[in-house]
Amino acid sequence: MPNLPYDYNALEPTISSETMSIHHTKHHNTYVSNLNIALQELDSAVHNNEITKIVSLQDAIKFNGGGHLNHILFWDNLTPTSKPIKDFGMLNDSILDSFGTVDGMKEKLIQKFSKLQGSGWGWLAYNSINGKLEVTTTKNQDPLLATTGLIPLLGVDVWEHAYYVDYRNNRHEYLIKLFRHCSVPQAHSNAPRLWLSPSVRWLIFVRRTTPSTGSGPRRCF
Repeated sequence: MPNLPYDYNALEPTISSETMSIHHTKHHNTYVSNLNIALQELDSAVHNNEITKIVSLQDAIKFNGGGHLNHILFWDNLTPTSKPIKDFGMLNDSILDSFGTVDGMKEKLIQKFSKLQGSGWGWLAYNSINGKLEVTTTKNQDPLLATTGLIPLLGVDVWEHAYYVDYRNNRHEYLIKLFRHCSVPQAHSNAPRLWLSPSVRWLIFVRRTTPSTGSGPRRCF
């Protein structure tokens, strides 16, 4: 599991060190551990041609794989020092084209994310078909690209474990303050092609660190 690119206390007081530590070492780590277990079981099922078992593992892979992929982007999108959207170059042009103003975009993001029922994720995404930016949500740990075809630029965790220690059930306040620390990696130069960047390639490919040689179980991360 990748380390955070900053210390656990780097986002205080917006997000406490306690929340960041629990979120990263407990919640994210659990998704990674369960994904590795599911992939090991999948290897065995494929090797033994157990079609029913292969099918039965898809929900676990989607949930835990999505949880891992979503969190990678979430950590990358958070920064101790806020960066003005106007410094993002092409992304600024896309924001103005899609939302009219930066404030208009933020208002739409917060409104949409606040109203998500239950647990899930809020997204600022690129639609490669019409070339527009879109605001959307996904339930649970559904990964955006794999389930909708939209390319994720900004992912925001709106599960209660992301904010309950600091904001209790006030998701709206959490979102308002969180946007002080939101950034989009490499968006200053290639927003429409962001999915090609090293950070976001994690969202597309399942990377395995050991080959399937039969010498032992494969670990994904």
